[in-house]
Amino acid sequence: MKHEVTSMYTKKALSESLKRFMQTKPFSKITVSEIIEDCGLNRKTFYYHFADTRDLLKWTFEQEAIEVVKSFDLLIDYEDAILFVMDYLEKNQHMLNCVYDSVGRDELKIFLYNDFFEIGNMIVSSAEKAVGVQLSEDYKRLVVTFYTEGIAGIIIEWMKGEIKLDKADTVKYISSIFRNGLPAIIKNV
Repeated sequence: MKHEVTSMYTKKALSESLKRFMQTKPFSKITVSEIIEDCGLNRKTFYYHFADTRDLLKWTFEQEAIEVVKSFDLLIDYEDAILFVMDYLEKNQHMLNCVYDSVGRDELKIFLYNDFFEIGNMIVSSAEKAVGVQLSEDYKRLVVTFYTEGIAGIIIEWMKGEIKLDKADTVKYISSIFRNGLPAIIKNV
């Protein structure tokens, strides 16, 4: 148990260091050497936990946002989950813009895609149970992909200010799409 606590503390320290550097430098210019020096750790410790700075960034997103979203009952609390994501985006806008500016829209979407896909799969699976229908694997994958692409695109565009809606309207409209669209898609196979 003590090792797990120490490991989590180390990972959080590395994550906080990365976020501090992102306040002043492009993500692509931040080095492992800078992070470990800032934390007072050695290179071996960094590579024990993470493959590179992208891996550290992915872990940071997963810990701060993705795992929290997964803890919601996404069929019932999807509005709360969407609001949490929007709040996270606002709170961490500089960090996310730093990543966006370094890797670009498509790469950021690819970077987040697996986590978004897993969340989309959870939502569709919950909707299947609620409606009492089991989709074929091919159709389910298509529906999950459709929602994943939509959510990822909308969130990135909202973050970059390309969608000119306030947060409340964005949450309301996305929620409406889930509430009305997903059951209809599942029922009408």
